[in-house]
Amino acid sequence: MSDGRHSEAMASRPFFDDPPPALPAAPQAPPRIREADSGGAAPVRWAKLLVRGRQEDAAWVRPSLIGLLGIAALLYLWDLGASGWANAFYSAAVQAGSTSWKAFFFGSFDASNFITVDKSPAALWVMDLSARLFGVNAWSILVPQALEGVATVGFTYLTVRRWFSPAAALIAGATVALTPVAALMFRFDNPDALLVLLLTVATYATVRAVEAGKTKWLVLAATLVGFAFLTKMLQAFLVVPAFGLVYLVAAPVSLRRRIAQLAIAAGAMVVASGWWVAIVQLTPAADRPYIGGSQNNSILNLIFGYNGFGRLTGNESGSVGGAGTSGRWGPTGLTRLFGSEMGTQISWLLPAALILLAVGLVMTLRRARTDRTRAAFILWGGSLVVSALVFSLAAGIIHPYYTVALAPAIGALVGIGSVLLWRERSRTWARLVLAGTVAVTSIWSVVLLERSPDFAPGLAPAVAILGVGAAIAIAGIPLLHRRVVAGVLAVGMAAAFAGPAAYTIDTVLTAHSGAIPSAGPTITAATTGGGAGGVPGGFAGRGAAGPFPGGFGRGGFLPGGGFGNPGGFTGRGGFPRGAGAGGGGFGGGGGFLNASTPGAALVTLLQTNAGQYSWVAATIDANSAAGYQLATDDPIMAIGGFNGTDPAPSLAQFEQYVAQGRIHYFIGSGRTPGGSTNATSSQIAQWVEQHFTATTVDGVTVYDLTQPAA
Repeated sequence: MSDGRHSEAMASRPFFDDPPPALPAAPQAPPRIREADSGGAAPVRWAKLLVRGRQEDAAWVRPSLIGLLGIAALLYLWDLGASGWANAFYSAAVQAGSTSWKAFFFGSFDASNFITVDKSPAALWVMDLSARLFGVNAWSILVPQALEGVATVGFTYLTVRRWFSPAAALIAGATVALTPVAALMFRFDNPDALLVLLLTVATYATVRAVEAGKTKWLVLAATLVGFAFLTKMLQAFLVVPAFGLVYLVAAPVSLRRRIAQLAIAAGAMVVASGWWVAIVQLTPAADRPYIGGSQNNSILNLIFGYNGFGRLTGNESGSVGGAGTSGRWGPTGLTRLFGSEMGTQISWLLPAALILLAVGLVMTLRRARTDRTRAAFILWGGSLVVSALVFSLAAGIIHPYYTVALAPAIGALVGIGSVLLWRERSRTWARLVLAGTVAVTSIWSVVLLERSPDFAPGLAPAVAILGVGAAIAIAGIPLLHRRVVAGVLAVGMAAAFAGPAAYTIDTVLTAHSGAIPSAGPTITAATTGGGAGGVPGGFAGRGAAGPFPGGFGRGGFLPGGGFGNPGGFTGRGGFPRGAGAGGGGFGGGGGFLNASTPGAALVTLLQTNAGQYSWVAATIDANSAAGYQLATDDPIMAIGGFNGTDPAPSLAQFEQYVAQGRIHYFIGSGRTPGGSTNATSSQIAQWVEQHFTATTVDGVTVYDLTQPAA
């Protein structure tokens, strides 16, 4: 053991007592490869390093890592096709990008390039390439996210292992793998999976830059952040303050050189994030699709408005909600991440991470400027704190699944901090802090588990008993026999991970769909106002209680009325446990946040002479359009974009498309776009009703735009 009480050989070193390699302030060489593997080209050497591990590693290290990655792969790939199209909005865009390179580049929703999705397209590019290789199906769309999840777990391990022990790195990786919202998003087709992977790899590159003072690693980190921007725009930049601060503080080069290197990196980040933006901005509007989510067909409006500062202030033109400290997206405040909407998604080990961050900074306060332990706390802690504050205080659109971005930082802080305290366990204060952390984590797990009292009812008491017992034992380690200590560690870790592991497994075994999925079992602690998934008034997928007073169904969009029918957004009474997209809601065209599910007769009708039209149909909002597009494999015009609130097309443009014979049918949605009085979409719907005859097919109102009314 690290305190000298044991003399076991390196191969049998206990898990927590595996000391980290020496951490000198000066740069060090890459990890050594076993002597028998020292020859050969660099790629071969690194491949052998991956398989066999470092020379100084104990025998259990590499099998443990392989096991961790195997568990992550199992969690993220298991029965992946059960979720079908998952978020049909993005699946439809993948279908478009797999058939049109123009749609691929711009991130168009439809292959005829009428409008883009309301995000930059990097995540779509990965899925588009997969769909081009393997065809458009649930697996080709969702598998890239699952593999990105496994890679995220792996890079979290590698980043922590670079400076710390295998035990710290394994705990960090396991924390990510067993975070419920991570299991959700690495099995879903939203952009968050690629975003988290790119930022985790960027963190690894920053670690390499800090230890060596090399510009190339800093530029690589900045470039990865730039591509993360092309995945989900300004959210990618939340890690930049931490990256810049840690390099400015801890890089082993002169201050002048550090500042110059950061300036170069900033330039690289601007180029990496701006090249696509520049091309789109400079392309004439007539030669590209309308920029979905913007109110003036400008990519800059989308970046800084709907997807930018509007998310912070709640002033989002074209949005469906937000504004204020208790707006439609839930109450803001420092406790938001622990509340009923986000708590079970991400906060299981968040208290432990914050405690260990504070303790780690205090412990390393007086160390040398280039101390790597303190640098790690600044890097991971800065990323966590900045992102957590933004998620907590943002008054605009924010969804619980955004919190997946916090998982790697939480994992790293828990791994680094817990092992650091364990190595100092001979000191009373360190034992007490570690014991307190275990106790707090266990008690908080019990609180979260009690929010779903019908889920694994015996788990919460077990976690409480094991966690408190382990905490007491850790505090009294000097009184314990050395053989008992290993058992105490196992019990403490079981208490910490049991809750999130159970929620993660439940997430994996449940199909999810719609625009706002949620991890874990249904939350009943705050469902009086409607909930998400399986609760009256819920809107899509499954999970925590909804933030909307009165819910979206059984009372409309807002208290006192609005659009909606019993069952809310999902239609047909909602879907218990997050199953499937709704059919039949809003006149049979699907719900606002769920795709339509057209019947066979309607699909056949839309496919008739499809090749003669640019769009076989038009309908209000992209989610309604998505189901029809995926069912027919033909372009559908999504009037008004995602929310139905974008001013595209104008009534005059729509009339011109109809006169040119470019649109075959108009599908009525039976609702007000985005819950608002959107002038453009409403004008188009009224014009169609006045000039064309309605028919009903499979319960859906359809107008043939090639046959004007007499």
